[in-house]
Amino acid sequence: MTHIYFIRHAESDYSIRKSSIRPLTEKGLADCSLVTDFLHNKNIDIVLSSPYKRTVDTLQDFTNKYNFEMQTIEDFREMRSDSNYRARAIDFATYMKHLWADFNYRLGDGETLAECQNRNIVALEKVLNEYNGKNIAIGTHGIALSAIVNHYDDTFGYEDFMAMAFVFPWVVKMSFDQINCVKIEKIDIRKGKNND
Repeated sequence: MTHIYFIRHAESDYSIRKSSIRPLTEKGLADCSLVTDFLHNKNIDIVLSSPYKRTVDTLQDFTNKYNFEMQTIEDFREMRSDSNYRARAIDFATYMKHLWADFNYRLGDGETLAECQNRNIVALEKVLNEYNGKNIAIGTHGIALSAIVNHYDDTFGYEDFMAMAFVFPWVVKMSFDQINCVKIEKIDIRKGKNND
């Protein structure tokens, strides 16, 4: 059995528009210790991450403390949003409602949810084949992680996404038999209990 702990990054500074370099806030940096405390007894073998700064930084405390090398995987990055998103007269909740209602919905030059989901699932299946039977921590993002969850549980939709959209950090543990997902657990590490 392969166990993957998807770690949605801690709170980031949304005043920085460029997604790839967006840093954590002071609160986000402080909350990285919650991730370290959560992962310390999970017998982690491998640490992987989206290459984006906020995901790498969220796992950095854990990797430094327990002497892991973190490997970044480009295809675990967040969904690319429209470059002109802020200039458009559309709020976040409405935009997300469109995305979840139609996985092929595209705003401007952004990705569709289907494209984000497919990219992340292809990357995940490569990881599952390469590290079969391991315990893996993967630094990820809210939309990307929600799209992964939806791939294995198609009942996870807009309302579920919005319920966790502002939860930082957020953990989803998935257990796999080969590439078949057999269990999904949503964990709020700030409360120390499952959110099923």
